[in-house]
Amino acid sequence: MNSKSIEQANNADLRGSWQAIQRAAQRARELAAQTGTELIVSRGGVMERIRPLPAQPHRLVQEPEAGYGRKG
Repeated sequence: MNSKSIEQANNADLRGSWQAIQRAAQRARELAAQTGTELIVSRGGVMERIRPLPAQPHRLVQEPEAGYGRKG
């Protein structure tokens, strides 16, 4: 197994993957809070149900208006 941190990866996609995972997790928490849905998480090998608190408007993740890689 490689002991280098992911920030030192040669591949740019791999280097950015941790931030993408964090954004996806934040968006999942926001959506669960909006819909009253519980999230299932594993902590220490134990499955837990958590109910996210309603997000504050200034903390919401902003989705891009245009598709990725498109200009104008």
